[in-house]
Amino acid sequence: MRKIFSFALAFLPIFSSANILQDAINNASPGDVIKLGDGIYEGSITINKPLSIVGEGKNAHIKGNGKGTVVKIIASNVTLRNLKISGSGNDLGELDAGIGCDKANNVLITQNDLSDVLFGVDFKECSSSKITENNITSKKGASLGFRGDAVRLWYSHENLIEGNYIYDSRDMVAWYASHNKFLKNKAIRGRYSLHFMYANQNLVENNDFIGNAVGMFFMYSAGSNIKNNLVMDSDGAFGIGIGLKDVSNFTIENNTLIYNARGILLDNSPFQPGSTINFLGNKILHNVVGVYFHATQGTSIFENNDFIGNMDIVANDTPGDKMALNRWSKNYYDEYESFDRDKDGYGDTPFMHLSYADQLWQYYPNLQFFYGSSVFSILNFLAKLAPFSEPVKLLEDSTPRIKPLDASNFNALKAKRG
Repeated sequence: MRKIFSFALAFLPIFSSANILQDAINNASPGDVIKLGDGIYEGSITINKPLSIVGEGKNAHIKGNGKGTVVKIIASNVTLRNLKISGSGNDLGELDAGIGCDKANNVLITQNDLSDVLFGVDFKECSSSKITENNITSKKGASLGFRGDAVRLWYSHENLIEGNYIYDSRDMVAWYASHNKFLKNKAIRGRYSLHFMYANQNLVENNDFIGNAVGMFFMYSAGSNIKNNLVMDSDGAFGIGIGLKDVSNFTIENNTLIYNARGILLDNSPFQPGSTINFLGNKILHNVVGVYFHATQGTSIFENNDFIGNMDIVANDTPGDKMALNRWSKNYYDEYESFDRDKDGYGDTPFMHLSYADQLWQYYPNLQFFYGSSVFSILNFLAKLAPFSEPVKLLEDSTPRIKPLDASNFNALKAKRG
């Protein structure tokens, strides 16, 4: 029979010789519910059986002593709800976290507030679980590289990460983790909003990633769908909206990439022979470079995307690679000028993007200092009038659209920065 225990602050002195919350866990039966009233409860607890810990008010606070992980879960069917959790250790090597889950399934972590923790939620071989509606931030004042990850999945599969608000943390990362869903999260002021390594067949949908060094970066992975996300203001020297390195068979669909240094970076992707990367219906807006190619060896498909306000639609930094393998169709380019005499919505002539003097900064990084300068503008203008070298064709679209699919409300997008 499930029992419900209720505790108040008066009965739980913090940092006494005995950890009364741990005693309550030890004395509970599987399936019991421990309800915590407002107050501070000693952390460094371990949950080793199926049970729930639920905060009844707004300030049920489990506080660590600055060492190790605050709440460790080593049993399946555990719930943590409506708790404040803080005070982890600072050891990156030990993965000190607010909540650590090790080899457990069917865990629910929801509506919690995690602060002053190195890592937020750390899953090691924890699957079929949910991390939802939590606020997560890292150690206050820690530099970007010395923060922990807000959410870390390691060999963890079929999890739902939804509706979390992540700020001033490092990454949300999935290592060797497949069939997970990342939905409706918001991450700001971090390093990588989302980072995959050897992570296959995941879904990333309806997230807002704003003001991070990199929006999403996927490495050595395959078969994932990236849909309906907003990536904004990844505008540092190496800023990227969506980056793909050595990945295969991804679908990038209906995303908005705006005000980034590079909207999309393709590095040796697609990787597997015969695979593709599909870019469908994305809005690539006001980036320095819309799509940046490096070491292209396979086919990417670009269809029904809008390219608006980018300084360069496409750039390629690898001479002699295989840009002609890419397929472009039915995209809108704000640089395109032509007629639509048959009124089918597509221009009467193909759109081609050629690289003239821009080849210099793309192939020789030391010249990137002059990118966007009047020097390159004049050289490009002269090269178009009287080419002093053979221009390089970076893309050709035989069916360019006359109008964009979606005239975005930029004021609404800017409001999401808050």
